[in-house]
This record gives sequence, structure tokens and C-alpha cells, in this order.
Amino acid sequence: MIMMKPIEVEGHQVISIEVALPKTTLLAITTDHGYIMCGALDMRLLNEKLHDRRIVAGRATGVRTVEQLLDAPLDMVTLEAVLRGIRPGMKGSDALLKMVNEGRSF
Repeated sequence: MIMMKPIEVEGHQVISIEVALPKTTLLAITTDHGYIMCGALDMRLLNEKLHDRRIVAGRATGVRTVEQLLDAPLDMVTLEAVLRGIRPGMKGSDALLKMVNEGRSF
């Protein structure tokens, strides 16, 4: 089952996506300019093979719900995210706010 729904992060609307798979659930929250995701996100692929796409993304591991993804510290971020002020250790919701607020300058 796939569930997409708008959620609010400090007055900004973002989209949460949950994909129920056997024995796991993929979680992502997206803005117009970037996204955060659960541990299934392949950061090496984004940073190395897809570097030319300049993807702004972060990953949090050990999360099982959208709420946990918002509250969890990101353990890895893309190189492009670092250029936008998003760092490992930053809460998911704070990274999303940077994506929303600074997205105009991407």
C-alpha cells in the first residue's frame, strides 16, 4: 500500500509518503526542492553516480513513522544539501525547513 498526504511543518506544507513493503516501510517527506527519507536512501548513489543532478536530500535511520522521521537527526546528507546548510545531526524537520525557506535560491 502507498499513502501520500500533505503535512505541515511550521506553517509549510510538505508531502509525506509511506510505502508498505513486506517486513519494512519506506518513508519519505518531500518539498519542491529536496527530501528526507528513511535508511533505504542510497546516499552513495546520489553523491557519486547522480552528482550532476544536484539532489538535496538527507537520510535518517531507525525510523518507523513519519513523525519519527521529522524528529530524528539525519545521519547522512548529500553534498548538495551541505551546500544549502543542511548537515548530519540536524533534525529532519529542520532540514525540511531549510529546503522550503532556501528553496527559492536553489
